[in-house]
Amino acid sequence: MTTILLGPQRFTVTVAAVVRSLGLDGPVAMINSGWEEREDDDGELSGHFAGAARNLRLHHRLLDAIEKDPQFAADARTFRNRHDELRAFYGIRLQAAVDAVDAVRHRTSIERVGPAAEQAAVEAVRDVDAWYTYELEQLYADVAASSGDQSGPIGWHRGEVGAMLDECAAVVIAGGNVRTLLRTLRLFRVTLPADRPVVAWSAGAMALTGRVVLFNDFASQGIAAPELHDTGLGRLPNVVALPHARRRLRLDDRERMSLLARRFRDDDLLLLDDGTVVRIPDEDAGLPAGARTIGTDGAVTTSGTVPVGAASGATAASTAPDRTGSDA
Repeated sequence: MTTILLGPQRFTVTVAAVVRSLGLDGPVAMINSGWEEREDDDGELSGHFAGAARNLRLHHRLLDAIEKDPQFAADARTFRNRHDELRAFYGIRLQAAVDAVDAVRHRTSIERVGPAAEQAAVEAVRDVDAWYTYELEQLYADVAASSGDQSGPIGWHRGEVGAMLDECAAVVIAGGNVRTLLRTLRLFRVTLPADRPVVAWSAGAMALTGRVVLFNDFASQGIAAPELHDTGLGRLPNVVALPHARRRLRLDDRERMSLLARRFRDDDLLLLDDGTVVRIPDEDAGLPAGARTIGTDGAVTTSGTVPVGAASGATAASTAPDRTGSDA
């Protein structure tokens, strides 16, 4: 079950070389529904695969289902509204809990109590994350209990998507809007074949994990703390993918990074910057040598060292020099 996570592809394109290195015998399935209305503008991306690409067009299929099935369209609006409301309540609780951690950290009048108080404050943040996760699961359960996504158009698209995946030798998942990407992957029940490689970056990398975390430490408004957004496909269940890490995280703020790592201490917080290639042969193998993560002390660490004589980086992670810009 080879899974390869890449850094952003706008300025440092690595996907073509990575896919070539797989020695594929068959077409590549492309999922770029995160691009939304630009989904069909895939000439540059498909050009990397020498014409052997098959665009699954999941966003186009979503719009088709909305147009042809009024009940599904109504159910989809209801779900989106309820999810937005849940996220609003979560954001209020989350920011208050994170502010409490900061306040406790900087109150040093009683040193004996301080560490325990800080740990309790961190656990309170984790409790808020757990509450949101539970409520989101209940929301999805309500959707599953409805009949809105069992319509004829959706069933037809699911069958066609499944057939296209069966014919492909690998799957490539691009970036874009992670909410739209996850919505289309779920709606059409995209199952990534365990015996075929998957290459993904940015929102695509996030979608492969167990928990999708939104973050931007430099945002001028809104919730300042990183937020749980959704669950991913779970191909890499114990990884939290952090694309554009250097541009979106205050990596030099050890206290802030420590809180992030302690909130998700059961997961590897994987930094995916320009030029990064992280090749994971199996979900149980852990991250390869060279992968950069955030430790609970707030420091950025690099796992292991690249073994001498490793075959063309088969299990190694590599990172090119940092650049600026954002993903396509």
